Amino acid sequence: MLITVSGPAGSGKSTLAKSLADALNYEHVSGGDIFRSLAEERGMTPLELNKAAEEDDQIDRDLDRRLRDIAAERDDLVLESRLAGWMAGEYADMKLWLTAPLDVRADRIATRENKPFEQAKTETRERGDSEAQRYSDYYDIDFDDLAIYDLSVNTARWDPQGVLSVTLHAVESYSPDGDEGKAPVENVRYEF
Repeated sequence: MLITVSGPAGSGKSTLAKSLADALNYEHVSGGDIFRSLAEERGMTPLELNKAAEEDDQIDRDLDRRLRDIAAERDDLVLESRLAGWMAGEYADMKLWLTAPLDVRADRIATRENKPFEQAKTETRERGDSEAQRYSDYYDIDFDDLAIYDLSVNTARWDPQGVLSVTLHAVESYSPDGDEGKAPVENVRYEF
């Protein structure tokens, strides 16, 4: 089974993806890890690469192409990134969306990155807006359209173990034999 975990910055994607992969004895591939390896390949820090991505669309496209290739080639995998559900498309068996209110996400990021809350909030909002615009421009993806996802979880409602319990129950309850509702991913331009 290929499971994707997507959502905005600070939503708990990495925390859930790692826990879910461990619980299922699956491999975990993180878009963040791929992004860091792209930065290393180019002799840049991840922050420098993120800024460069605003001017050079090939950076995002390289990451997204790698995500799509991984989805096409592997199974027993939890694939995690903001666009994992969109990039995995028809290869994904279950697509999970995580979210939380902006203040909660900003607080998590501020704590993780040891920066002031207001700075984290502003950066998180700006980063989200920038990424959503790029996804629309590159692939015709509406980042706010959740119709492709099988389950959406507000991670501010439960602690990490609770989020894992909710999603693990959904995954373990899934049976392809009774599946009548796989949401198609349509009208995406996979132009890498």
